[in-house]
Amino acid sequence: MEKTSTMPDPAVPPTPPVPLDALLAREDLGLRRVAGPSDPGTVVRWVHTSEMADPYPYLLGGELLLSAGVHIPGGAGPGYFDAYVSRIVAAGGTALGFGLAPVHETVPRALAEACDLQGLPLLEVPPRTTFSGVARAVWQLMAQARLAELRRVTEAHRGLASAAARPDPVPSVLHRLSRHLDGRAVLFGPEGTQIAAAGRALGEETDTALAKLAEVVRPVDADEHRPDPAGSPGPGTAGPASPAGRARPRPSPASAADTVAGIRLAAYALGAGHGFVLGVAAPPRDSGDHTVASVAAVLLSLLTGEQHSGTGAARSAALVRLLLGGGPEEVAPLLGGERWRVVHAHRTVRPSEARSPEARSPGERGPEERTPDALAASALGAALGSALVDPADGIVRVLVPAGREPEAQTGWTLGVSAAVAPHDWPAADTQAARALARARATRAPLVVHGARPVLDDLVPAADARAHARTLLAPLAGTPALTDTLRTWLSLHGGWDRTAVALSVHRNTVRQRIARCAALLNADLDDPDVRMNLWFALRHT
Repeated sequence: MEKTSTMPDPAVPPTPPVPLDALLAREDLGLRRVAGPSDPGTVVRWVHTSEMADPYPYLLGGELLLSAGVHIPGGAGPGYFDAYVSRIVAAGGTALGFGLAPVHETVPRALAEACDLQGLPLLEVPPRTTFSGVARAVWQLMAQARLAELRRVTEAHRGLASAAARPDPVPSVLHRLSRHLDGRAVLFGPEGTQIAAAGRALGEETDTALAKLAEVVRPVDADEHRPDPAGSPGPGTAGPASPAGRARPRPSPASAADTVAGIRLAAYALGAGHGFVLGVAAPPRDSGDHTVASVAAVLLSLLTGEQHSGTGAARSAALVRLLLGGGPEEVAPLLGGERWRVVHAHRTVRPSEARSPEARSPGERGPEERTPDALAASALGAALGSALVDPADGIVRVLVPAGREPEAQTGWTLGVSAAVAPHDWPAADTQAARALARARATRAPLVVHGARPVLDDLVPAADARAHARTLLAPLAGTPALTDTLRTWLSLHGGWDRTAVALSVHRNTVRQRIARCAALLNADLDDPDVRMNLWFALRHT
C-alpha cells in the first residue's frame, strides 16, 4: 500500500490529458509511431518544442517533446542518442515527436533504437505538419475532453441530487455514486462500522484499506485511539483538555487518498463532526471523479446530519409519539419550547409574475394561487428559525418557538398567531390563518394576531361562549357566512379587501353580508351591533 496522502496532488493542467493514440488517429496530422511501446494508456498533458541537446531542465513531465534534430551533431553515434532519450525519460516526457525536413530526411535509426530500448514512444512528424499544428491539435482534443468531462460531472450531479430526494436517500446516493465511478461507495458510522455500501466488491485487501483510510478523517476525541498511518498516540494518551473537562477533538483532515493494487481510495469526513465517513474505491479514471465524490459527500453530510443530530432525532421522536396517540403537551418538550406561535405564509407575487387575467391563457391559475415548492418552504422555515414546516394548499405553515419573534420576509406575506401552549395549537392555527387573510387584504407583509382585549377578561369564558352561540345561531351550519362576516368586520366593512382575503368576488361578499343581516335581523351599519357580533365571533 502506498503512503496515505491528505494533500492535493501536484498541480496539473486544468484540462484532461489527451491519449497519445487519439493524436495519432488525426488524419490531418499524419503522425506515425516508428519506435517505442504502443500503450493505450499513454497520455499527453502538454506540448513542448526544444532543440536543446539536454532538454531535461525545461520539461515538467507529461510532455510530447517536438524536435527537428537541429541539436544532433554530425556523426553522432548510439551513445549520443541513448543519453538524449534517457534525459527525456528522466524528466517524465511522454513521447518524442521528430520532424522531418529541413535537417533530416528520415528519423535516425540510432534514435529509434534508443527509444525502443528505453520505452519512449517516438513519432514521425511529416514535413507538411508544423509543430504549432501538432500543439493546436492537442489543445483541441483537450478542449473536447474537458467539455465531455463537464457534461459527465453535470449529469452526475443531477443524478445524485435525484437520488437524495428518494424515500431511501442514503442507499440511493451510494448506489448512484458507485455507478458513476464504476467502483464501490461505503458509508462508515461514527464507530467505524460499515452502515451501507453499494457497487461491486473489489477484494478484501481493498475493503480493509478503505476502512483504515476512513479512520484517518473520522473526528475523534484526543483520548480515543484510532489507527494512524503516520503514527498516533496509543490508548490513554490524552490531548489538551477543554474548559469543561472533556478532551478536545483531535484535528483531522477533511479528506484522504491512497492507492491499493491499482485501486484509488478516497475518504471524506461528513457533517459537522458526527463521525460519519464516505469511503470510495474505484479504478483511476477521470479528473472529475473527485468532484463527483465531493458532491456526494455534501449530500450525505446533509442526510446524516439531519437524521442523527439532536434536533432531527427529537423531531422524529415527537412524530412517532403523535402517530402512536400522544398529545401535543407530551411531544412539545421534545421540540424544545413551552409556548409556540403558528405562522401562515403566502408567496408574494413579484411584479414580473403579476399578469392580468387577459394575459393568462384560459384555465391558467393566477400567480397568487401557486403552491410554494418544498425548497422555498424549507428556506422560509430556516429564516424564521424553525424546521417544523408544512407546505400545503398554497400556504406554508410553520411552528415557531415563542422566543423567536417572526419578522417580515422578502417574497412572503405572513400571518402570525399569539404565543400559546401546545394544547392551544389548533386555536393558534386558526389565528394565524385569520392574520394571514388580513395581511393579504391590507397588503401588509406581516400581521400578528393581537393580544386578548380587556373586554374578554370582564366576561367569563363560559358566558361568552353561550352568548356567542345564541347570537350567531341563525348562521349555524353555514361556515361561509360566518367566515365572511368575521373577515368583513375585521376589515371595517371593506368590500374589496374582504373579497381579496376570501379569494371571492366582491359581489359575493355583498350577497353574503346581506344574507347575514337578514338572518340575524340586525342593522350591520350600527357600530354597537358590529361590536356585539365581533365579540361573539371571537368566541366561536
